Amino acid sequence: MTDTIKIHFLGAAGTVTGSKYLIETGEKKILIDCGLFQGIKKLRLMNWDYLPVHAGKIDMVLLTHGHLDHVGYIPRLVNMGFKGSVLGTAPTLNIAEIILRDSAKIQEEEAAKANEEGYSSHTPAEALYTIADAEKAIGHFKEIDEGKWISLYDGIKARFQYNGHIIGATFIELDVNGKRFVFSGDIGRKDDLLMRTPKKPEKADVLFVESTYGDRLHPIENIEEKLQEIVNHTIEKGGTLIIPSFAVERTQTLMYLLWQLRLKGLIPDIPMIMDSPMGANVLNVFQAHPEWHKLSMADCAAMCNAFRVVEDYRETWETIDNKQPKIVIAGSGMITGGRVLTYLQQYIGKESTSVLLAGYQAEGTRGRKLMEGADELKIYGKYYPVKASVYNVQSLSAHADQNELLDWLSELKEAPEKTFVIHGEAQAADTFRVKIKDTLGWDAQIPELYSIEELNLNQS
Repeated sequence: MTDTIKIHFLGAAGTVTGSKYLIETGEKKILIDCGLFQGIKKLRLMNWDYLPVHAGKIDMVLLTHGHLDHVGYIPRLVNMGFKGSVLGTAPTLNIAEIILRDSAKIQEEEAAKANEEGYSSHTPAEALYTIADAEKAIGHFKEIDEGKWISLYDGIKARFQYNGHIIGATFIELDVNGKRFVFSGDIGRKDDLLMRTPKKPEKADVLFVESTYGDRLHPIENIEEKLQEIVNHTIEKGGTLIIPSFAVERTQTLMYLLWQLRLKGLIPDIPMIMDSPMGANVLNVFQAHPEWHKLSMADCAAMCNAFRVVEDYRETWETIDNKQPKIVIAGSGMITGGRVLTYLQQYIGKESTSVLLAGYQAEGTRGRKLMEGADELKIYGKYYPVKASVYNVQSLSAHADQNELLDWLSELKEAPEKTFVIHGEAQAADTFRVKIKDTLGWDAQIPELYSIEELNLNQS
């Protein structure tokens, strides 16, 4: 094995999405996460590019968790020649299966719709990958245990440690000949309603730390009280509350909160609908892996029974045609696709409608535009006026804020030799870089996309 290690920053460097970090030891190439770029068009177009490394020479992929911006590129990687295993915890691989199938289905449907209605600049419009491609990628999955060191190759071992962001989520410790690389993944919160408190790393020679909310603190607010207020105000207007939601963890958190509000008599007994096939599948993952979250099996069942889970598109239209006040949770969380688009086409132009944004909204997404006060929204090539009331509840985020990120670093006994601030927009990443310097005295850097860093294993 060579004395030099190369780190290739293939995604989530200088931006939030597209997480991909290649560790090249000389003999082995290990990819940490394999995500899609999301948000502005310039980033999304990168998903069509070939990687600046040979996919067929990558030996293995390790997954921190199952979100699209961490797993969504795997079918592309396989199509480019990757033949190795994709390792993750059982719930992470369950979630990744759901997300890849859903992503492929949406891409196939949107390509077909674009060809039928002629609004794509490409003729014909094509899916980035198909359902068949997703199934082929899933065939590479290999389940590992949380919290146990596993030998990958001679001199290389890894451990996946619980970090509470979503079900199955971990940070990854990779030891290469005694040098420890720590990849934070997306770090969860200490007092999450559903997830347990994240574990913390105790040693990191080379640290990769996310900075999604590196420039801010989540507001301290009574989330039950705020949600109660939004629901009741919408009902007073005789309207519908639409909640675009991430299918993994956020949907389940919202379901739990709304179920609790109804149980306590704080909101009326109006229809509550969960219209996300992916979200329904994720509920099954929660039921299959109770050791990964706080919900009891009884509460999980009661929460599910409080909602009508929409199975097919016909039921979506039945829900839309029913004019009585209701609450609809639908994918996707940043309004980039999914069933929520159909609801917004019909409801966004009504003053009686409320839209609740309940998570991070990446630059260039419809969710970000709504959050910033857009007066119209483009959906499938057509503009819709925004007359609905738009609310943004940041305290529901599953991402650690600046203080929680610093707390996650608090058990490192020595400063890392290298600290890379990743997975953040420019301002968030740079603010967190400065905060690390001012608070911990560590020099940190923000790598550029597609840059390569060389490290000497013999340095101490």
